[in-house]
Amino acid sequence: MGSFTELEAWKQSRKIRNIVSDLVKKFPVDEKFRLADQIIRSSRSIGNNLAEGHGRFHYQDNIRFCIVARGSLTETLDHLIIALDEKIITEEILQSFHPEYESCLKLINGYIQYLKSKKMGE
Repeated sequence: MGSFTELEAWKQSRKIRNIVSDLVKKFPVDEKFRLADQIIRSSRSIGNNLAEGHGRFHYQDNIRFCIVARGSLTETLDHLIIALDEKIITEEILQSFHPEYESCLKLINGYIQYLKSKKMGE
């Protein structure tokens, strides 16, 4: 496999990162160093961990980073739920994020399964 940028899971994580980046620009100023900072960090962590895992020598290392990426994806969704509860975003915005979340989750899980099957063939 070539670069991590060819991974479908990474491409979807990039899309999520860009959605979050655009969304937090509309957050209230008093949330800049609280919720906005946290959601930016968690959304960036998805792709960061996929990239770092891809650069590892062993399949198990890559799998471990993919699991962390999956956790960051779920954390990002939780931050959006908090934004909804705090009335920073609407239910419609949250619902529009769900397909992106589900797509990324499926891609990461599929990639983990692929890596596990490759590991078994080592």
